[in-house]
Amino acid sequence: MAEPFDFSGRVALVTGAASGIGAACARWLDAHDIERLVLVDVDEDGLGRLALSCRVERHIGSTADPELWKRIEEGLGRLDHAVINAGVASGSAIADTGFEEWRRVLSINLDGAFLSLRTAMRTVSDGGSIVLTASASGLKAEPGTAAYGASKAGVIQLAKVAAKEGAPSGVRVNAIAPGGVDTPIWDQAPFFQEMVAQHGGDRDAALKAMAAMATPLGRYASAEEIAGQVGFLLSDAAASMTGAVLIADGGYTL
Repeated sequence: MAEPFDFSGRVALVTGAASGIGAACARWLDAHDIERLVLVDVDEDGLGRLALSCRVERHIGSTADPELWKRIEEGLGRLDHAVINAGVASGSAIADTGFEEWRRVLSINLDGAFLSLRTAMRTVSDGGSIVLTASASGLKAEPGTAAYGASKAGVIQLAKVAAKEGAPSGVRVNAIAPGGVDTPIWDQAPFFQEMVAQHGGDRDAALKAMAAMATPLGRYASAEEIAGQVGFLLSDAAASMTGAVLIADGGYTL
C-alpha cells in the first residue's frame, strides 16, 4: 500500500511562499519528497532565503496580476497539487475603511485567490488536490474585520465551487480556516501594533495575551502546525475529502 504522505515525483504550486504559512507549506512538502515546487510571492528575498532540497521555480509578483499568471501558465507543465495561500491583513471599522483599503484587501485575498485557483484548475492533473487558505474570520463576524472577513468568506465559497467542478476529474479542493497563527501577517495589523506597544514592545507577550483572550485552548498555532494540516488535505490520506473547510482555530469559532 502506498505511503499517503509520499509526494515523490510530484509537482506543487505554493503562493505566498516567502513567509508564514506559505513558507511552512513549502518546507513541509520538501520534507515529504516533493520533486518540484513552483513558488510565488512579491518578496523575492524571502523566497531566496528558503533552504529547500527539491527543484524550485520562483515567480516574483502579485497573485492579483493576471499577466503574472499568463507567464506562469505558459511554462508550468503538469501540477499535482496547489496551495493557494497568498494574502494580506487588514483591520478597521466599516465606517472608517477607505475604499482603496477595501479594494487592496479584496484584490489580493480574493482576486488573487481566484486567479491562482483558475491556473490550478486548468493545470492540476486528474487525481490531484488543491488547498486554499481561508480564515476563521470568514466564518465568524468580529468588529473591524469587514474587508478581511469578506475576502476569506469568498475564498471558502471559491473552494466549494471548485470542489464540485473538479470532482468529475478526481481533483479535490478543500480550504483550511486557521484562527490565530504566529506569522508576520499580524505585524501589518494596526490593532496588533497597538497591543505590542502596550506590552512594552514585546511581540511574543502581545501574541500570548491575544490568544489567551480569544481561544479556548489559550494559544495560537504555529505556521508549521497549519502546514501539517494543509499537507494532510493535499495527501492521499484525505482522499475522500473535497469541499471541506478544516477549521484550525483553537476553538475560536465555537
